Order: sequence, then C-alpha cells, then structure tokens
Amino acid sequence: MTLQELELLIQEGEGYNVEYKQSFPSKLSELATELCAFANANGGVLMVGVDDKQQVVGITMDNTQRSRIQGVINLIDPALPIKVSEQKVNGKVILCFECPAGVQKPYAVSGSIYVRNGPNSERVTGIEQMRRFFQHSDSIFFDTAPCPSFNYPDDFDANSFQEFTGKAGITAKFAEINLLTNLRLTANNQQLTNAAVLFFAKNVQSHISHATIRCVLFKGIDKRYILDSKEIAGNLVVQYEEALKYLISKLNLRYEIENQKGGPRKEILEIPETVFREALVNALCHRSYYEKGAVIMVEVYDDRVEISNPGGLISSITQQEFGTKSFSRNPLIFGLMQRINLVEKVGSGISRMRDAMKESELIEPKFEMGGFFTVIFYRPMVFEKWLEGWSLHLTTPLTKILLAIHDSERVTKAQLSDIIGQGKTSVDNNISKLRSFGILIREGSDKSGKWVINQLPPPAA
Repeated sequence: MTLQELELLIQEGEGYNVEYKQSFPSKLSELATELCAFANANGGVLMVGVDDKQQVVGITMDNTQRSRIQGVINLIDPALPIKVSEQKVNGKVILCFECPAGVQKPYAVSGSIYVRNGPNSERVTGIEQMRRFFQHSDSIFFDTAPCPSFNYPDDFDANSFQEFTGKAGITAKFAEINLLTNLRLTANNQQLTNAAVLFFAKNVQSHISHATIRCVLFKGIDKRYILDSKEIAGNLVVQYEEALKYLISKLNLRYEIENQKGGPRKEILEIPETVFREALVNALCHRSYYEKGAVIMVEVYDDRVEISNPGGLISSITQQEFGTKSFSRNPLIFGLMQRINLVEKVGSGISRMRDAMKESELIEPKFEMGGFFTVIFYRPMVFEKWLEGWSLHLTTPLTKILLAIHDSERVTKAQLSDIIGQGKTSVDNNISKLRSFGILIREGSDKSGKWVINQLPPPAA
C-alpha cells in the first residue's frame, strides 16, 4: 500500500471496508474477528494506530508484537492471505492489514463466523446457518458483483458522485477512480460494481431495469380502485427522496402554531415522517436485487401505508431475532447509505419505527415476512369513520359506550349505566368485551384514571 493510498483511506473514514483501531486491543484475537468479517464480505483494510476521529496516533512495534500478529492471522480458518505492513505518517507508525474477499466462505475464528454489517463486525452463531446464507445468496452479494454493461467513465455521473463525497465528508483531492477503488466500488479492470451503478450511473435503469419504486394511491382499503400511481427511477438516493415526497403529498397534515406571537406554523404529518425514512432506506438496502420481476412498492390506502421490498427476512436472521439483530442483503449499499447519514445506527431501525409510532399514540407497525418484506403503518382515522368500520363487531351498548368515552375520557361507570340504560353488571361486561377487542384501555386508578380508545383496525370479517 502506498502512502497516498493510506492517506486516502484515512481521509474517507470508517465504513463497510475500512476499520480503525487506536491501539492494540487487550485481546489480539479481536483483530482476527475483524479480518474474518472482511473476508466474509468484500474484503477491507484494518488500521491500528488511527482513532475514531481519523487522527493518526501511532503505535509502538517490536519483534514480540510482530510474532503475535502472525499468530492472530493464523486464527482464521480456512487460511487467508492477508498483507501486513508498517506505514509511517508524520513520523508515526500505523499497522495496516489488507484483507481480500475470501474465496472459501464462510471464514471463522475459534468456530465462530463474523460478518460485516455496515461499519461494524458482528458474530453469527452456527456454521450451518451461515452456510445456508451463502448458498442462498449464491456465495456473492449482488451489490459487490461487477456490472458488465456499465462503461466507466462514459456511463458514470460525476456530479452525483461529487454530491455523495460532499455529504460523506470526503474531500476531492484524490483522483475519482482512486476514491471509487477505496470505497470498494470497482471490480476487475476498473469495472464498477452494481452498488456503484445504483448510486452513480447516469441512467441506472438501463443497467438494472428493475431497480425502481412504484408508488400507488388507492381509494378505500383494498386494491380495487387506483387514484394515482408513479414509477420512480434514478439512483437510490433520488428514489428515496422522491418516494418520501410522494408519501408526504398523499397523507394529511395538521398545523401547530410555534408561539402565540404569530410565529411560523409547524406542519405535522399524520404518521411521523421518520418512520417512512427508516422504511424506505430499509427497503432500498435490503431488497433482493436478484429478483428481476419485482420492484419496491409504496402503497397508500385509506387506513394504512404499506412499504414492501422483494426478498423476505434474510435467511441468517430468524423471526425470533428480528428487530434485535441486523444483517444486510446488500452490505455495500448499506455502508454507502450510512456514509451519507441515511442510516443512523446498525440494527436499530425497527425499534425506532416502533418507538416513533408509539410516541405519536399510533398503532405500532406490523411486519410481514414472506416472499416480500412488508411494513404496515396504520393511519389515524376520524373517530366516526373508525367506529363505522367496527359496526359489524359492536352491539348498540358497546357503540354507545365508545361514543361516551370519546366525548369524555373520565366518564364514570354510573354515567355509562345511565347512557346505555343498563345496570352496573352489564356496563362491566360490555367494558370487558371492549377490552378483549384491545380497543379500550384504562389508564390509572378507578377514581382518578381515564379511558383510552385504541383505534385498532377491525378484525377480518
């Protein structure tokens, strides 16, 4: 590795294929796990002597350390050709490990497999589980494979790339092709990978035609009547931005005045915008691009919004682990999204969506995992319209109770008894029925508490 290449890697920052260590970890085997993760992905460079702020702090090397480092490399099974070099930057020593993408995946350290997930390395338990994953993905990630139809630089959108490097905080003092190479966006003979095409092609769909988002607005709660539709093409960042605009334009806004002195009003979307940001990035990062007959779908109904991507839950994550572990079907795309801050934290998107809906007092999102991965966000509905949807499941006394509680959340059971014209026992039975549906909740004590109506969608007829 040349000094210029090293400086470029430091300047680009940590990511899917670059890892920094300020000093030698207390257990040198930790270095082996990082290298193992690189080998199971698309390769990468590990630098010891650089801190998280991209500052060269340097390390001290001696023969004992050098001997131990070779032992660390030998921990990786099967054996892996890793280049180790000592580089000097401003008189300070940096130890560099250059790890190739492995050709005998999966690789393991002490029986455990490690994989790259964005800028982090994670342990995956179970050799057979990992073997199934690599068999499922044909031992190659779509985003790291070369795109044979793409001709660099003729098909390359330099303006999009400059915009990306600006957002990522990467200065343009190095040659474009060197930046692309260090971001692992080039393959053999300077061919660009599919990830590079999806982000920086002048015409993405001329090379990967199915990489689009289809947005549809329906009338009602099923697919019978289409009011509007839009096919969104362009690079992945454009698709993300345009799909978000579409959603905002089709949903309801309410307004809050910032202060009482005539300040600007604040627009608040009926469903928090942050959940759509998370879901769209998730769909773009984790969709199966091998599925050529399907696209990402954004569907808006009267009662809900659905965002779906081809490819269900990735095979290395069980349904029990869903929401607690993360593994990307397209780790290079995921890493690029993270560099421009469209991904906040690895593995936390699901919990952030749940929390945002809960904070807005909306129903938690529902996740479906078949051939498609679908997230469903239920819209807040006008109470009368919601009540009408429940009409098949509610008797007259139940409806009267809900109307009374909607008018006054602190209505007493004695008052409810008068409203429905039945005794206290009947009131208790009716309240129990509403609670069994999950649409009536009591918060606080019987004396000082209040009723809360949870506007769940009615069960299927």
